[in-house]
Amino acid sequence: MSNRFLRWASTWIEDNIPPGANPDIESHEARAKRLTGKLFADAAEAGFTSAEAEEERARIAPQILTAVADDTDFDVNAYQLKSLLAQENEDGD
Repeated sequence: MSNRFLRWASTWIEDNIPPGANPDIESHEARAKRLTGKLFADAAEAGFTSAEAEEERARIAPQILTAVADDTDFDVNAYQLKSLLAQENEDGD
């Protein structure tokens, strides 16, 4: 188990899959599969070994599908404001 990879993947999912951003053009499963491939390609660029990444594939795939299927309305302005406030507070709250 690679906790370092899981933390990196969790951050990648948060940064690259905003809630409610799934267009109706592709299914959730197709988008999750495409983004899983992108995550593992980015992981290789980030310096993770293929063995390290493949070991966690079974744990990451459901997380990506969950993030893709999230149809929560996403308010970009609120997200940006919260990000700015977190940077000002430096504690993430």
